Amino acid sequence: MNLAHIRAVAFDLDGTLVDSRLNFTAICQDIGWPVGTPLLERLAELGDCAEARRAAQIIYQHEMRGAEQASWMPGAAACLQHLIAQQVPLAILTRNMRDATCLMLQRLQIPVSLVLTREDCAAKPDPAGLYSIAAHYAIPCQQLLYVGDYVFDLQTASNAGAWSCLYLNETNQHFKPLAHYHIQHFNELAQAFS
Repeated sequence: MNLAHIRAVAFDLDGTLVDSRLNFTAICQDIGWPVGTPLLERLAELGDCAEARRAAQIIYQHEMRGAEQASWMPGAAACLQHLIAQQVPLAILTRNMRDATCLMLQRLQIPVSLVLTREDCAAKPDPAGLYSIAAHYAIPCQQLLYVGDYVFDLQTASNAGAWSCLYLNETNQHFKPLAHYHIQHFNELAQAFS
């Protein structure tokens, strides 16, 4: 994996750097929506109404519970430390809400200061977050790598003109053709910056 052209790395948070065991099936069931409903998109469609407020509260409770029990993905902490030692600028772009994100950052001492949540920019797969990260580091998106575990992450990178890296798990192998790179373990990413 040759990443000589990459000058900054952004990460998805949940399912990539950390495992908060968020159960989207359970969230949909608790709300009463069909399993597989895209939560943020459905909320946006509803606008400001009683159903939307109730759904938002259920999502909030699930996300906060997830943040309280979140743990590092294997090798992710060491990878971040290695990238910091190599002076690679880092960022996090997540669809998580700010409260849950801040709790995870504090609990796990995640050493990334540039963090964008769904309150900070349009939710993925909108490329606004990656545009903002690239602008912050004064680089073109073509020199930014976005690491994530889901199709939204790969679409976000593609929409921004950035490079994508899929963090593989047992359920996302079918997204591999959409990614520029893929890793099974974070030590592969660290080695690419050695």
